[in-house]
Amino acid sequence: MIRIATVAVLMAFSLGSMAPAPALAAACRDAKGKFIKCPPAKPAAGVRCKDAKGKFAKCGSPGAVPAK
Repeated sequence: MIRIATVAVLMAFSLGSMAPAPALAAACRDAKGKFIKCPPAKPAAGVRCKDAKGKFAKCGSPGAVPAK
């Protein structure tokens, strides 16, 4: 009985680990299923800074530190 449960858990894990692969490939396909050029990745967001009072400020101004 324990052996059957172990096999079932291993099968569920192996099927779960294979699931993300088709999802990645589907992102670069059109509606008909043909491969297309993938869209470019989004650029990183710019750095925002805050002053000593906690208000947003220009990063070059005195006392401004990068916001978390």
